[in-house]
Amino acid sequence: MDLLDTLTAKGLRGEVPTREEALAVLATTDDELLDVVAAAGKVRRRWFGRRVKLNYLVNLKSGLCPEDCSYCSQRLGSKAEILKYTWLKPDQAAEAARAGVAGGAKRVCLVASGRGPTDRDIDRVTDTMAAIKDADPAVEICVCLGLLSDNQAERLKAAGADAYNHNLNTSEGTYGDIATTHTYADRVDTVQKAHGAGLSACSGLIAGMGESDEDLVDVVFALRELGSDSVPVNFLIPFEGTPLAQEWNLTPQRCLRILAMVRFVNPDTEVRIAGGREVHLRSMQPLGLHIANSIFLGDYLTSEGQAGQADLDMIKDAGFEVEGAGEATLPRHRADVAEAAQAAGGCGTAASACGSGPCGGHANAAPAPEAVADAPPAGEPGNDELRSDLVKVRRRGAGTELAPNA
Repeated sequence: MDLLDTLTAKGLRGEVPTREEALAVLATTDDELLDVVAAAGKVRRRWFGRRVKLNYLVNLKSGLCPEDCSYCSQRLGSKAEILKYTWLKPDQAAEAARAGVAGGAKRVCLVASGRGPTDRDIDRVTDTMAAIKDADPAVEICVCLGLLSDNQAERLKAAGADAYNHNLNTSEGTYGDIATTHTYADRVDTVQKAHGAGLSACSGLIAGMGESDEDLVDVVFALRELGSDSVPVNFLIPFEGTPLAQEWNLTPQRCLRILAMVRFVNPDTEVRIAGGREVHLRSMQPLGLHIANSIFLGDYLTSEGQAGQADLDMIKDAGFEVEGAGEATLPRHRADVAEAAQAAGGCGTAASACGSGPCGGHANAAPAPEAVADAPPAGEPGNDELRSDLVKVRRRGAGTELAPNA
């Protein structure tokens, strides 16, 4: 197929497709699906080899959110039967994080419900990050606290945060259909604040909310323009008790096409299969690994994921390997720029003004010939060692007798 040949060639050079080409990926047929996956797989392997980065969620504060995001089980007025609790203590969060690290997670994602953090909340998270880093100084920490105020990103960076997550979720044109208590521009502003402070920008989308192909392409190109270093692709879990409870719009084939489109638009960026992969990809999850280079291990914020052991088995059986703590996730040309930006305390300007890539237009620069995914360093633990240390997956939900995230 000429389209896939073109997209593969562009992806191998680190070039971005046109909007028309991205839309054409979403319009491919089921008969063409394996060809689409194979083409996206070539691009994925060019930049990330066969490594899979594992991420682990710790829900610091659950439920009781004043925002009205239609997709969220923690939203204002939600009737979803989820656990609701206030802030975990630093030692509780650190214990939860250790479970993920023992299973091979390289990044711990600290998430708290709410519109955005207060200064006291930043202090709480600072103490939590210190407790986690004391136990494992090498672990990456990504923080997700909602909309940021001035200087809060700088405080998180100074306290040891590596990244900040704030998803755009959907296109600017349809954002008002899923939330009214804040705007798309508010979300863009927070990503820019995080990026400007030298934090790695983690921002993605939610597919399956009734959006059009054009909406999906719009948000993915917007994420590229913002310079997101990692793009989580969530597939809507239609929670009972939320306005989108009846939105069952996805098939495994549709999910794979969406992942492929995201990969082609972000050839050298971490693409993560996030919430809903078990629900919507189902038995086709291993095919997703040929496109994305990152997943969450175990459970999500308010829903159960696939058992952590099953995740590790899936990675190994599909011929992939867990990315080690000593390996850089991003290709060398992107990692070098990101490290320079972090050392300088950020680019000091809005990411959209800088252009694509970590802190500016560098991601569009021609990669050096050696910018190929590095081989795993000698001595890094393989799947067998990780599996023997895996902590049993948690089970969260209404009525559980387990402490949250324990």
